[in-house]
Amino acid sequence: MSLLDKIIHYDKELLIFINTMGSENWDGFWLLITNQLSWIPLYLLFFYLIFKSFGWKKGIAMILLTALLITFSDQFTVFLKNYFERLRPNRDPSINEIIRIVKNNSSYSFVSGHATTSTAVTLLMHLTLKKNYKYTLFFFIWPLLFSYSRMYLGVHFPADVITGALLGLLIGYLFYKLSLLLLKKIDTRLKQP
Repeated sequence: MSLLDKIIHYDKELLIFINTMGSENWDGFWLLITNQLSWIPLYLLFFYLIFKSFGWKKGIAMILLTALLITFSDQFTVFLKNYFERLRPNRDPSINEIIRIVKNNSSYSFVSGHATTSTAVTLLMHLTLKKNYKYTLFFFIWPLLFSYSRMYLGVHFPADVITGALLGLLIGYLFYKLSLLLLKKIDTRLKQP
């Protein structure tokens, strides 16, 4: 058995453990958590804190940059899914009879777009706002819950989620560096007579 085969085997075993711990009593909660619309209050909080910290001109620039990050992250994960073509757990014949399938998805699995994008946005918000607000580390509760929900529901393997989160950290950091350049450029323009 190759190293990759061992990783895939343990990945499936871990998913079976996580997924089968669930119960029908909690299914509604995790379906709510995995729905992007459920997180609108958090997005509005991000917008509010950005505008409060940076004012309208820089705030709009940061919101546009965040929208660009989301678009890039989403499209990049779609590219990776189509490149690797890993079946989702709910469609994988080696385990789909064993796990609880609470949600059905038909696209590919590797990497998790939910984990990638939520982690990227969270890191960008944390790094951008931590100077002005004390508790920005709590933002990371969002990608943790969001990512866990994908395994609970049977639509992602742990490796999809972990790799997605690591990729999200990289994307979030790169966009944070880009935001520093953007904010500096806006400052320079605002200072010009």
